[in-house]
Amino acid sequence: MKPVKIAIFASGSGTNAENIALYFTGRNDISVACILSNKPGAYVLERAKKLDITTLVFNRQEFYETDRVLQFLKRESIGWIILAGFLWLIPEYLVDAYPGRIINIHPALLPKYGGKGMYGDKVHQAVIESGDKESGITIHYVNKEYDKGNIIFQARCRVELSDTPETLAAKVHKLEYAHFPAVIEKLIRS
Repeated sequence: MKPVKIAIFASGSGTNAENIALYFTGRNDISVACILSNKPGAYVLERAKKLDITTLVFNRQEFYETDRVLQFLKRESIGWIILAGFLWLIPEYLVDAYPGRIINIHPALLPKYGGKGMYGDKVHQAVIESGDKESGITIHYVNKEYDKGNIIFQARCRVELSDTPETLAAKVHKLEYAHFPAVIEKLIRS
């Protein structure tokens, strides 16, 4: 297999991005080549720096109205894009440039609790308020709509009556860390 370079897009702390990068560290077949963020102060950029991973920060106008991001990805020879806590809708030009090679992780069981504005504790609060007995993660392909791409993988956890958004988030994070890198690897290898 020809070596595959991954780009990770993240907007926040970057624990999933770091977990993925560490999973592929020292590998010849798959590597995290760069981390991109729409937030100059996102802690994911510090994590990338510590791991000696190239970064790019872009603003809304650059992302939606120019090809700066796409040109960067081409220069880095990126084969796959992984969204790990990235909150903006992926523009059509990127979806078209990477058909079937952009994946996202969502902190709930889609199709429930997805769409614009459904991220972080907002998702966990909605799950708890609904009375659902389980939550989990959904790894899915990215298309031109929020959280509407075909589902690749789901893992579940119980929602207890005593759960808060924070305790449910902790359960979901464990699932993310356990499954996301392995699912990425399986997809790239298939």
